[in-house]
Amino acid sequence: MSRYRLTAANNSDSMVRDTMEKIRRRAASVPPGACPLTVELVLLQLSRYQTCGKCVPCRDGLPQLEKLLYQIVTCQADEETYQTMIKYAEQIRDTADCAIGYEAANALLEGTQRYKEEYDSHIREKRCTDAISQKIPCVELCPAHVDIPGYIALTAEGKYEDAINLIRRDNPFPTACAMICEHPCEERCRRNLIDSPVNIRGIKKFAVDQIPADRVKVPPRAEDTGKSVAVIGGGPSGLTAAYFLALMGHSVVVFEGREKLGGMLRYGIPNYRFPKDRLDEDIHAVLSVGNIEVRRNTKIGRDIAMEDLRKDFDAVYVAIGAQIGKKLRLDGVDAKGVFSAVEMLEKIGEGTVPDYSGHKVAVVGGGNVAMDCARTAVRAGADEVTIVYRRRKDDMTALDTEIEGAVMEGVELMTLMAPDHIEKDAEGNCRGLWMRPQMIGPYRSGRPAPQDNGEEPVLLECDIVLIAVGQDIESAPFEEFGMPVDKNRFLADDTCAVKGMDGVYSGGDCVTGPATVIKAIAAGKVAARQIDRYLGYGHTPACEAERPALFPNSREPVGRVNITEREARVRKNDFEHVEKPMSLAEAAQEASRCLRCDYFGCGATIDDTETVYGWFDK
Repeated sequence: MSRYRLTAANNSDSMVRDTMEKIRRRAASVPPGACPLTVELVLLQLSRYQTCGKCVPCRDGLPQLEKLLYQIVTCQADEETYQTMIKYAEQIRDTADCAIGYEAANALLEGTQRYKEEYDSHIREKRCTDAISQKIPCVELCPAHVDIPGYIALTAEGKYEDAINLIRRDNPFPTACAMICEHPCEERCRRNLIDSPVNIRGIKKFAVDQIPADRVKVPPRAEDTGKSVAVIGGGPSGLTAAYFLALMGHSVVVFEGREKLGGMLRYGIPNYRFPKDRLDEDIHAVLSVGNIEVRRNTKIGRDIAMEDLRKDFDAVYVAIGAQIGKKLRLDGVDAKGVFSAVEMLEKIGEGTVPDYSGHKVAVVGGGNVAMDCARTAVRAGADEVTIVYRRRKDDMTALDTEIEGAVMEGVELMTLMAPDHIEKDAEGNCRGLWMRPQMIGPYRSGRPAPQDNGEEPVLLECDIVLIAVGQDIESAPFEEFGMPVDKNRFLADDTCAVKGMDGVYSGGDCVTGPATVIKAIAAGKVAARQIDRYLGYGHTPACEAERPALFPNSREPVGRVNITEREARVRKNDFEHVEKPMSLAEAAQEASRCLRCDYFGCGATIDDTETVYGWFDK
């Protein structure tokens, strides 16, 4: 009988897919705070079960590694055990026939470096480090540690004002984060175990869509302390610090270099993603606290010196963001028609929209700013818009939704193309961008690096080039004052205190480099607490929203409600907001998917009368 036949639908390989999907969901739901050595052990066990048994290093070595690592995980090992495990792992890595063996051993060796402190604690102290304890996933992974299960439950009950106030206990920009947050809180949502993460941003957006944030009364301000704080920068980090400091009773003066507040929220994010009237709702609410003075069009080093601010105020928080576009070292970069992406978006934020009618636009870069530029160029009437990126599409740092949105609106992606030089005509106008074809190569700094593939350069005809390859800070006035700078970033510790400078704090993009809005907000929140303590206080601002009672949730698989957008053929012709609102039924269904980890599992021991995280516990 012939051995060639159709594969049966119920063969073991087909049936095991269901189990593998459960393993994937389980891995995606590893809770924050889990012991990393336990996770390493699980990975090693899975690797051992995959071995074919043909080569000795994999067949016999992986079980030995597992036994040794188990002893360390259970705190029964000593230094000799650890060194023996290292020796065995190196032998397996160097001698195993296939990737199942050598990659398992290599992963373990990498883990010994990555988790060195944890290994030392298990071997010497016979316990996990203090950082190991299961936490509520969404709350822990939110940089500002917002009480997410709480505001989801309040939204489900129709208590939108309370939901906004609960968000504002940790984040005074509920509308901004509802519109543009990259929602890291969803990454390890336990709903992954059943179907897919709860659409946390979508629920927040539904709440702020029901009532504007500036119509929700902010908490009462504490008694005046007589202390004053200067906040340099009116972006999300600076305004967050100002909000909390004012609630604590301190007098705050915000120094903003532009005409309007908002920073990159106003001058870096196009209106179609975040309408500026919605930004104003958050800003009006922040300023409604009182005791916050704003001095616009005031730049440090030009209008006032850092030395004077430090003398006149009890503390200073520097949150100037990263608002200067990086330049490329290309021949012809001085051609007419070549602009920084940051410069272009800034002008739009000021109300000046360019007219690209009849022009061909090339955008260099692969991040969210590049997508913003490309989609804006489409709306500005460009005949053609092309994104040029030296890596693969999979390597782009932009959100998948942003990339998809750009392509749907007619933007062409040219990947694995590195800019070589810009061609100019006799008058110095841009005529085109020459690019060198690339091929993807070995990993560097955690991702595959591009390299020249040897082919001839390619010309992209264009008369406008927008450079979107990163941002820097304007550090000179602060360096003259003595603030330490490394690689165009201020040096501050995890309390936002600037190294070697008493009473001076810094946070946000000017410390971390260009990051997310919620990280900038988190820095402002931490800085406010630390400044309050520096001034001799320990305030806990009031929050009038109460955590709601437990409600039944759905444990059956239910499809995730995603936010939909206006049709690409329509939205690309205007700057109106692209997202459609959730319906009441959609929001209710999505909220019901929350498994209330603040009550169940690791949250079961929390007193029902308290919020999940006290103010600034993190």
